[in-house]
Amino acid sequence: MAKVLAALRNHWKKSTFGACLLGWGGHWLYGKHCDNLLRRAACQEAQAFGNQLIPATEPLKKATVFLNPAACKGKAGNLFEKNAAPILHLSGLDVTVVKTDYEGQAKKLLELMENTDLIIIAGGDGTVQELHANVNLLSSCVQAAFSKIPIGFIPLGKTCTLSHTLYPESTNQVQHITNATLAILKGETVPLDVLQIKGEKEQPVFAVSGLRWGSYRDAGVKVSKYWYLGPLKTKAAHFFSTFKEWPQKHQAALMYLGPTERPPEEPEEKPSRPPLYVRLYRRLRSYWSSPKEFPQEVAPEDWEELKLSTIELSIATRNRQLDLTRTEDFMDICIEAESVSKGEFVHRGSQKMRDPHTCPEGSQCIQASRCILQLPEGTEGSFGIDNEEYEAMPVEVKLLPRKLRFFCDPRMREQMLQAAVQ
Repeated sequence: MAKVLAALRNHWKKSTFGACLLGWGGHWLYGKHCDNLLRRAACQEAQAFGNQLIPATEPLKKATVFLNPAACKGKAGNLFEKNAAPILHLSGLDVTVVKTDYEGQAKKLLELMENTDLIIIAGGDGTVQELHANVNLLSSCVQAAFSKIPIGFIPLGKTCTLSHTLYPESTNQVQHITNATLAILKGETVPLDVLQIKGEKEQPVFAVSGLRWGSYRDAGVKVSKYWYLGPLKTKAAHFFSTFKEWPQKHQAALMYLGPTERPPEEPEEKPSRPPLYVRLYRRLRSYWSSPKEFPQEVAPEDWEELKLSTIELSIATRNRQLDLTRTEDFMDICIEAESVSKGEFVHRGSQKMRDPHTCPEGSQCIQASRCILQLPEGTEGSFGIDNEEYEAMPVEVKLLPRKLRFFCDPRMREQMLQAAVQ
């Protein structure tokens, strides 16, 4: 024992390095062990769903998974196979996996849409956008069918904005993925709004989070460029962006319509068709009844117009602050003041990396159901639409309220209802 202690003392540098390496290895192995325990617990919970008896005449529920293997820098496929796929198969679902890295996806989607009970999107914000783009190429009847199918979202991408609304926060990636997969099996859903963003010639782009245009977005895109600065990379990206012309102004013209009243929800089950004699009676009564008066002319829409000069403009859905009991449908337009100091710009930029659509104090906030953004000729730069980059151009943004139903964790739904009551 004395010789071992003497050797460690004489070679203290190697001993220190070995101790650090051993400590790191132990921590890594313990983390792997905890991840396996999480997977086992999730699989046991899913097995309870798979063991439930179903009538012999009732077919298995069919789930179509749209997996983007390129998400999370190419790690999404492995994350799905290790954490989500076993849970889905143990639950008794008939699972079909469609990878979204090949051509002809719209045709494949058309073939599967008629014969699926639920859709699961495994990826990030870009995968959600891609699926919407493919659906938009299909016929109107298929689009209507798509909007009625419940959708599950398994967060595998680098940016997963939807996960903040649908699932509890978790710093453990394995726990976050397994919680999201189990939420699909539990069956609780919430309606989410969608933004339809259409340029003059382009096909519409759909967003469940929103659109950003301005200096904070431009600086945020360059954060990964300063990876070598570690935790200071966010502040560095915003600091170096202040070396450009200051203050940074983005000028445009905005036309918008106010909020619309929310119609009552349609019943999930359609009423049964009345008997033949009732239908004949109704048709004869409508034929012999007096002619109906012509409807009055619809009043023209009351558009508001605004000239703006801002450091950043954002148009966002209310999905992040979901209120299941509100009586009006609208999107939030945030026009931030251009008079921002460089120090405040760097500080606020770090906050916007955590919550991109936050509207700081002193900004002009507008609630609208539809808007038209006109940009000056020769405007350069890019939009950020659900964290995907698009060329800046004049666009019309239309709110599609409660367009899709997403599976969510029952705890999150309960929190939403409690917040609405308070």
